[in-house]
Amino acid sequence: MHLPTVADSTAADYRAVIEPLRIKHGAKSISHMRRRHVLEIKAEMAETRQQANKTLKRLSQMMDLAIELEWRTDNPVKGVKRYPTNPDGFHSWDEGEIARFYEVHEIGTPAHLCMTLMLYTGAAKCDAVRMGKGHIRDGRIVYRRRKTKKNPDGFEVDIPIHSYLAETLSHVSADAFTFLETAKGRARTAAGLGSSMRGWCDKAGLPNCSSHGLRKAICRRIAEIEGDVFKVMAVSGHHDLKEAQKYIDKYNRKAKADSAIESLPSGGNQERILANNPARFARKSGKILKEKDK
Repeated sequence: MHLPTVADSTAADYRAVIEPLRIKHGAKSISHMRRRHVLEIKAEMAETRQQANKTLKRLSQMMDLAIELEWRTDNPVKGVKRYPTNPDGFHSWDEGEIARFYEVHEIGTPAHLCMTLMLYTGAAKCDAVRMGKGHIRDGRIVYRRRKTKKNPDGFEVDIPIHSYLAETLSHVSADAFTFLETAKGRARTAAGLGSSMRGWCDKAGLPNCSSHGLRKAICRRIAEIEGDVFKVMAVSGHHDLKEAQKYIDKYNRKAKADSAIESLPSGGNQERILANNPARFARKSGKILKEKDK
């Protein structure tokens, strides 16, 4: 049996990009596609640059498949430059934005519950919508991340429940199957949760914030406080050390700078305690010793 190479949520993202291409260009022969056609597709999406870049990426994958199937001998997408976008991707919530959201959406509301669950677990949307009381074990939340390429079964995340998250979860109905189910008792979808969060953020006046940014926010917090890449990975479920290290490199710099400055000598004679003294100090010290010997 052929196992899927991507999670269901990722496959849905792929379809969302490919479907518009199929509707507009599906009747055309793939062997007739040229570089100019790729440039035209890119230009038509200039107003949505991130989506344009996603389209070019998926289109390139389709051209690679066409080569493998011997439908064509080249990939016309290769070499077409992507639009410049924010290299950091989704915006990571800062503490002011988190506080603002909580001001508008009080405890007991679906918005507050969603915010707190994702902020204190680092769960992605596809995992957050599945979480329920069945994932609580001895005061901990234990679940497997669905969105992972290297492990079809998902990486297990096992974290203690923060006291504020525990307080928030106490407001969930006792018979709720999942924490984030709708008012009608239905499970939310990842796409539906994303749409709801968009509306909640807009109501709080936070246009740059999103549900994915909450996952980044907990990684930022851990990096700022602990500065330990493995602690970030243990909570977020990252399997790629390089991806987790990015949070340490970006958000722990202030703490490292504070530590570095505090470790510097205070001046005057304290400079002499440095291991690598300049040569002039070393020569001067030797001269003093010789004079004392006389």
